[in-house]
Parts: sequence; C-alpha cells; structure tokens
Amino acid sequence: MIVKLIRRMFIAQVMASLTVTICAVIDNIITGQFLGVTALAACGLANPVILAIFAVTTLLSDGVRVTGGRFLGNGSQEDMDSVFSSSIAISVIISVTFCVFVIIFHVPLAVLLGASGDTLINQTSDYILGYVIGTPAFMCSLVLIAFLEFAGQSGLIVAATLGLTVSGVASDLLNVYIFHGGMFGMGLASAVSYYIALIITCSYFFSKQSIFKFSFAAVKLRKIRECIVGGAPTVYDLIFGLLLVFIMNYFLMAHGGDMLVAVFAVVNTIGTMSKSVSLGASGVSLTLSGVFYYEENRVELRRLLREIIRVSTAAGALVGILVSLFASSIARLFIPETGLVHQTAVFALRCFSLGMIPCCINCVLKSCYQGTQRVIRMEVISLLQNLILPAAAAWFVIKIGYVSGVWYYFLIGEVLTLLGVMISIWINKRRVTLRAEDVLLLRDDFGVPSNDVLEVNIHDIKDAMDASHAAETFCRAHGGSDRLASHMALCFEEMSTNVLTHGFLNNGHNSLSVLLQCKQGLWTLRFRDDCSPFDPVRWLSRRGADDLNEPVGIRLALKMADSAHYTYSMNLNNLALYLRDDYV
Repeated sequence: MIVKLIRRMFIAQVMASLTVTICAVIDNIITGQFLGVTALAACGLANPVILAIFAVTTLLSDGVRVTGGRFLGNGSQEDMDSVFSSSIAISVIISVTFCVFVIIFHVPLAVLLGASGDTLINQTSDYILGYVIGTPAFMCSLVLIAFLEFAGQSGLIVAATLGLTVSGVASDLLNVYIFHGGMFGMGLASAVSYYIALIITCSYFFSKQSIFKFSFAAVKLRKIRECIVGGAPTVYDLIFGLLLVFIMNYFLMAHGGDMLVAVFAVVNTIGTMSKSVSLGASGVSLTLSGVFYYEENRVELRRLLREIIRVSTAAGALVGILVSLFASSIARLFIPETGLVHQTAVFALRCFSLGMIPCCINCVLKSCYQGTQRVIRMEVISLLQNLILPAAAAWFVIKIGYVSGVWYYFLIGEVLTLLGVMISIWINKRRVTLRAEDVLLLRDDFGVPSNDVLEVNIHDIKDAMDASHAAETFCRAHGGSDRLASHMALCFEEMSTNVLTHGFLNNGHNSLSVLLQCKQGLWTLRFRDDCSPFDPVRWLSRRGADDLNEPVGIRLALKMADSAHYTYSMNLNNLALYLRDDYV
C-alpha cells in the first residue's frame, strides 16, 4: 500500500512542481520565438526575482509539509486546521507586501540584476512588473497544493496544472498577436494563469469534502513560526540556487555577453522544468519521512527511501534521455535561427541531462534528512549541491580557458555532492554501506527493533484470521497478559473484518495494513487502509461506547486503549491505538 501511495504522490508532486515552472517555460519559448534573443536574455535576468518568490513560497509550503507531517503522525486534526489557517493568512500578507515592493522598485531592481542599456533594462523591468502581479495567486496556490497532497486530491493538482498550462499559452499568444503588450504583457499573462490555477485549487477547500477548515481564530503566531522553522532548511536550496543564477549570469556576461546569458536562460528554464522530477521526489520524501519519523516507524522509512530512489532515478533517467535526444528541437523552441547560439544551447542541454540521476538521489536524501530532523546535514548538502560545487566547477573551467566546458557545471556539482554524502555516511558508519537504514543515519534507539514489530497486509477474511492468531502469539511472546493477548487478537479480527466488509470494493484494488509494536511497555496498534473515509472514534462517540448493539471490535478497541487517534490523509484512513502493559 505504501508503494502505491509513494507512486501516486510522486506523480502529483511532479505536477505540483510543474505548476511552478510552466509559466516561465511558456514565457521563454514565446519570447524567444517572437521577441528575440535580447528579450530572452531579459527573462533570464529576471529569474532571480522569480526564484525569490518561489523561495518564500517554498518556505511556507514545505513548512506545511514538515509541520503537517508531524501532526498527522500524532493524529491531531485540530493542529492541522490551525496550520491550514495560519499558513494561508501569512501567505496573503507576505505575497501582497512583496508585490507592492517590487512594483515600486522594478526599474532599479532590473539594473541590480545586471541589465544594461536602455532596451535590456526596459524589457527586464517590464517583465518583472507584469509577473509580480501574480505573486499572491502563485504563493497561495503552492501552499494550498501542499494541503491537497495531504487530502489525497491528486486529480485536482493535475487539473490546476492543466489549467495553468492552457491559460498560459493562450494568454501569451493573445499578448503577442492581439494586445502587443511586449515584455510587460508576457509577465502579466503568467500572472493571469496563476490566478486561474488558484481558482481551480480553491474549489476543494470551499466544498463539503474538505478535511481542512479555515477560521481566523485558528490563526496562531506559534503555528506560523513552526511552518517557517520547518520550511527554512528547504528554502536554502532556492537561496543558493538564486545566488548560483546570479553568479552564472555574471560569468557568462563577462565571457560571452547576452548570447551566453540567453543560452543559460534556456538551460535554466528547461533544467527547472526537468528537475520537477527531483522536486517531486523531494516533496514525497519530505512529507512521508516526517509522518513515519513521528510514528517512529523504522520499517516504513526504509521502504520509503528504497522506493522513492527507485522511482525518481528511473524518471530522472528518462527525462535526461529525452532532453538529450531532443536537445536540438528544444533549443529551437527558444532560438529559432540555426547558428552558434542554437548549437551552444544544444550542447548545454545535453551536458545538463547527464546530471539528472545524481540530482534525484541528492534531493531525496536531503528531504529524508530534513524530515527526520537532521537539518544541518541537509543544509550542508544543499550548500554544496546548489552553490559551492557547481559555481566552483564553472569558475575552474573558465579559468583554464575551456569556456564551452562551463555547461558541465550541473553534472560536476551533482556528482561531487553525491560522492561527498556517501563518504560522510561511510565515515559515520565506519564501513562502506548502501543499506537504507545506514543511509538514513537513524539513531540506534529510534523506533522499535524488527523483532518487536508485527506488520501484516490483509486482503481477505482468511488473512484477518491469520493476523488475529499472529497478534495473540506476538503479545504473549512479548510479555503481554493473557487477557491483553486475547483482546488484541479480537481487535485484529473484528476491525479488519469491518474494513474488509464495509470498506473494500469489489474490484480488489483496496489494501489494509495493520501494525502492532511494543516499546517500553507501550503497545501501538495501527490500522491503515485506502478505503472511503471513516472515523471510528467520532462514529462511536455519536452512538455511545456502551451500546451493545454496535460492533464489538470497535467498542472493545476504543475502550481498552489509553488513547486513540484518527486522521484521513493522502487518501488513507489512519487509526492508531495506544495501550499499556497493565491493561487488565
């Protein structure tokens, strides 16, 4: 079931990442086709502003993933609603403030970013001015998408991405053929697309299906602070990336003028779009590692790392191959004339494609470290991957006179970063190892040893009966009383049968996973299924726990538990029961 969840979330996360990049890609393609190389260079010079907006948005959206993952792991819906309300409120405040600031200072900002000459300054500042109007929609959409992931609304994320793409193409073409708005019109077209995506995204949260409720009373400074602290490590990626873009633009302008800057704009645009694969894997890793970490679920963390690396590297390899094979056609989208600029762009794209696989692995590892509270390690990897090593590689090849080799900056940076991460793991473990548990660097006392965990996947009544007997044997083997063992077995049987009978559909695609573990006298019993939402805690409270007409399994399970937590997230029912050894 977790493997299916990872693959489904990966697709949704890739689509969410594409939401960030599609407008910039469309702008750059149509700008290169209709407005020329200088206008394309203006888009490249404006990239740091776009990255700055993305950085602040990622700070909040990934903060939501980290903080929300913790509360999902703890089963606290009230805290989730507070995170929802607080993150939306601060997103509106920050985005509007940023928008007003850039509108006032868009011309000096263009000069600061390296634009020179009246034409380039005007085009860069006009594009920034139009684009920044969409900041509130951009920021709120990305934050809301994080909650759509928790709610399992992958279809709506795809719809928002498609709406953004179609409206982006349409509005850019209207600008070129009808309104003749120049670079301001190109930026404004992106802004309009973001507002359309926001409308699509908001449709879920205004519906009765929404599992999140907004209220001004739930807006808490403490929750805003938790989101900012939780997302701060991830935003370092973007800050370092912004600095790298600035440094690369400086190097390229000094050694090739606006021609090389235009080529870098193509590479950066296609690279950002291609890296939606690594960003998607990163988002899945961050969300699920946070949930499993606060569950202290060592087994699922190992499974997560193995599966997400397998999926992301396969997808990264496919994207790299496609970019390399179709590099000439891709370059022609931005630079229609064949010649030196086009040939340079083709070479640069093929160099970039070689770094996709190590990039995916690095991003997965960073997010897993962030989700498991190894923040400093994540920040060091980010600094090496996104700034120091690629910038040093570019500087070195230019210094030795191999200017065309500057396009290997991405590959060299990613390979050296991955090598450095693996060496640090081997030093920490004092041996060469690729075991998932060692790569995650989990504490020895984290979670529960495998011999103190019983995990079963149930597909039919026979599986439920077998699991019931296994639970009884497991309890007695771990010192549980006879009464605890028999009642635990009854819980397994009755609650599993209830899910099989009332939750499973006839198509046979549903799954039920049950975990039982014992740690320091505390027994944890967790049911997780992908059936329709059903909260047994609320359901039973409405009928009374002593109503003998209700199913005995649910009554017994909730009466014997010290505490019970239910959440519905990522299209999964999650019920956790906590019991003590002294239950009699």
